[in-house]
Amino acid sequence: MGPDLALELALEGLVCGIDEAGRGPWAGPVSAAAVIFDPARVPKGLNDSKLLSAKARAALAIEIREMAIAWCVGLASVEEIFALNILRATGLAMRRAIDGLTHAPAYALVDGNYAFELPCEVRTVVGGDGLSCSIAAASILAKTTRDEIMVEMDGLYPGYGFAAHKGYHAPAHVEALKRLGPSPIHRMGWAPLRALMAEAGG
Repeated sequence: MGPDLALELALEGLVCGIDEAGRGPWAGPVSAAAVIFDPARVPKGLNDSKLLSAKARAALAIEIREMAIAWCVGLASVEEIFALNILRATGLAMRRAIDGLTHAPAYALVDGNYAFELPCEVRTVVGGDGLSCSIAAASILAKTTRDEIMVEMDGLYPGYGFAAHKGYHAPAHVEALKRLGPSPIHRMGWAPLRALMAEAGG
């Protein structure tokens, strides 16, 4: 059993699903997507993006963009993460995603248990990317968009392996940081990263 539209259909008016990608990495932006579906036009095979292969995510991302009533991906930069903290920057990315929709939703179903301040009424859904089709679709768009950005960053800042690990903690990433030092897209406000650089410098 995968996600369905039961949560969306229980609410009146347009409902968007929202999810984020990239709260945990050491480098790169955080992304959030918002998706509104017509119940009669929903791609088959939607699920939590983490449970899908990269190939399946890429194929579904195309279908989501073609079939959704509205969709948008919002980003918050490394600088904004540093200035705001990751939680508030994630909320900013979510607001940008909703603001970019061509149709204003009455409700937002947000994956997780934190009620971000958004431009519509919020319903939090723990494990939502496995329950709600619109949240699952948002998780796919948020992840595929961020992954594409990190592949581009690999070309701009070679040697770190961003195309492979997408900025997350990985042995190759740690080794590259020790060898090259941080790049402009590393989240140097993060204590583990600062500690690693202090250890490497010392």
